[in-house]
Amino acid sequence: MKRVLATAVIAALTLTAVGTANAEHRPDTRTLQRHADALLRQGAPGVLVEVDTPRGDVRVRSGYGDVDRRTPVPWQAKFRIGSYTKTFVAATVLQLVGEGRMSLDDTVERWLPGVVAGNGNDGTKITVRHLLQHTSGLNNYVGQLPELFLEDRFDEIRFRTHRPEQLVALATRVPPDFQPGEQWNYSNTGYLLAGMIVERVTGNTWQHEVRTRIVQPLGLRDTSLPGTSAFLPGPHATAYERFPEKGLEADPTDPRYGRALDVTHYNPSWGGAAGDMISTTEDGNKFLKALIGGKVLRPAQLAEMTKTVRAPKLDPGWAGAEYGLGLMWIPNSCGGHWSHGGNIPGFMTRNGVTADGKRSVMVSVNTDSMVAEPGAPRLTKEVTVDLVDHALCGLK
Repeated sequence: MKRVLATAVIAALTLTAVGTANAEHRPDTRTLQRHADALLRQGAPGVLVEVDTPRGDVRVRSGYGDVDRRTPVPWQAKFRIGSYTKTFVAATVLQLVGEGRMSLDDTVERWLPGVVAGNGNDGTKITVRHLLQHTSGLNNYVGQLPELFLEDRFDEIRFRTHRPEQLVALATRVPPDFQPGEQWNYSNTGYLLAGMIVERVTGNTWQHEVRTRIVQPLGLRDTSLPGTSAFLPGPHATAYERFPEKGLEADPTDPRYGRALDVTHYNPSWGGAAGDMISTTEDGNKFLKALIGGKVLRPAQLAEMTKTVRAPKLDPGWAGAEYGLGLMWIPNSCGGHWSHGGNIPGFMTRNGVTADGKRSVMVSVNTDSMVAEPGAPRLTKEVTVDLVDHALCGLK
């Protein structure tokens, strides 16, 4: 099951343009390819990029989907999208709001009595909006699962099923980071609770609601909600993870990562409504464009989703970033774009869509623990910023 990541990966394996893209795309596509290739020096085993433009789709890939076999990332690769799941969940909640079945001002206590209580946590003061906006103050339960970040413990929990109630309990056993609405801090706990509320409102699992409200109507044929299944459907790249040798206590400036291991298959239930979905670059683009293009939500609910607050803790990666409800607004060279990436063991997803919903990009890397090669440029921003900027602002 475990495979050691080779120290060197080749640069560009293949370049292609699909759809109705014409010759005038090719110089810009070569630039896109160079951006994808540059991610290899930053520690990406393989990279898959798809840009959806009014004139056609453009795809590039680089490096290896399987390092041992020296094969590329499949063009139609399925991958775990991590926190991009949050955008689907937020949109589902907002559909229910638009139907009058719940309100963004409803408290957690109204729908989940007694679930958020103790140690200063108070569900009577936390609203659905706080959950989706990351302003609830609730501790991020992932920090209470050190086994996810330790090589010698990951195998013992990789096929374990986690219930959302158990994970929320982990978060509430410690005091909140701040009082609801006072600050912004990313917390997966809010989205577990949002998923639980969807289930209470509808009587169905949150996965059923996302599937029937978004995935099926939009024809996202390669998007799935695995629940407790550890299986990653093919075709897919091998998912690699390099664990910090000291786990959560690792020094961010010198994490001393270990070897790269194959973590393709594991039970993602610990991610739940905060991050357990699987998709493709094509489906990911289709959803982004439909969402911002007004095909998923009514205008009033889309307006709520795109109403942002500053998110200063995102500044080291995305300077000036703001956060709405399951969406980030990121300034770029042509004004700004909407986005929501995701990290989960073995995969990193990045994306973006223009404000008019006409151009989008999806980036998949088959690791979320990138360790730069010796001598690689030191970055002062998130590793895909230039690639996404070129995709949205440079391809005309």
